[in-house]
Amino acid sequence: MQLTPWAFIKSQWTTLPPAAKVDLTGKTVIITGANVGLGFEAAKHFARMNPEKLILACRNKAKGEAALNRRRAIDILVENAGVSPSENLEFTADGWESSVQTNDLSTSLLGLLLLPRLLETAEKYNTTPRLVVLASELHYWAKLDKSVLDSPNPLREYALKDRLTSAKGGNNRYAVTKLLNILFIRALNDRLHRKPVIVNAVNPGYCYSSFRRNFKGIRRLFDKLMELAVARTTEEGSRIPVWAAVGAEEKKDELRGAYISSMKVEEPSDFVISKEGKAYQDKIWNVLIDELAKVDSKVAQVVEEYLTTAKN
Repeated sequence: MQLTPWAFIKSQWTTLPPAAKVDLTGKTVIITGANVGLGFEAAKHFARMNPEKLILACRNKAKGEAALNRRRAIDILVENAGVSPSENLEFTADGWESSVQTNDLSTSLLGLLLLPRLLETAEKYNTTPRLVVLASELHYWAKLDKSVLDSPNPLREYALKDRLTSAKGGNNRYAVTKLLNILFIRALNDRLHRKPVIVNAVNPGYCYSSFRRNFKGIRRLFDKLMELAVARTTEEGSRIPVWAAVGAEEKKDELRGAYISSMKVEEPSDFVISKEGKAYQDKIWNVLIDELAKVDSKVAQVVEEYLTTAKN
């Protein structure tokens, strides 16, 4: 599928249904990046569903782990945390470009490390937990250089400080991080082989948000004009990850590995569903697992114990 500018505008102007609502009594919900914006609005929706635990994941690792250890079950994990790259790239202490580390490496690491807990919850409580990752319609317009696509390790070629040939950030770099989110979810779903955990990627649409607060100059002006013309409210955007987490129970298998936009399953970009995209998806998966295993040895254990070889 291709997303034309008119299709984007039409989607933004589409009136969304009210937020999905189910009874979450006895359930545990975790949301990352829930202190402001979409995550905060989603947390309010979940809170109205009476969960036993609603954990707003924090930057303090020790407190986060303590909260998890008090309740071993996880029914819903919404990975909302993310950053928008500035025009001049910033790098983490690990040497990775910050948006790739936050939006992709850290998101994938958390999802993999909590996957055993999701599967244990499914087995113990005869339920189907869900893992939701925030993506974006911008993935339709993501552009990757051939040198990156052909590289043995595209992640390092694209995002490691000592490999970058350009320090330019901006919208395309953010779009690529969202493309990588979708490829991760599709690759993970392939390797779950219909185990009782549903994973999907969602597009909340273009919303009013402090997420783009680092924009400056022309980029900031364009963003303000876009907000006035087509932006959804933050609450409206939050309905989409909430729907991905609790909605369509009668057709939940259709949500496996899905790209969800405007509270329905939609086809991702032509590249994602192409033969080339599938090959790149598998390559990214392999190098991602290698990189994450260097950070935490549990990653390799999770892959070996809980996941299988990808289907063709």
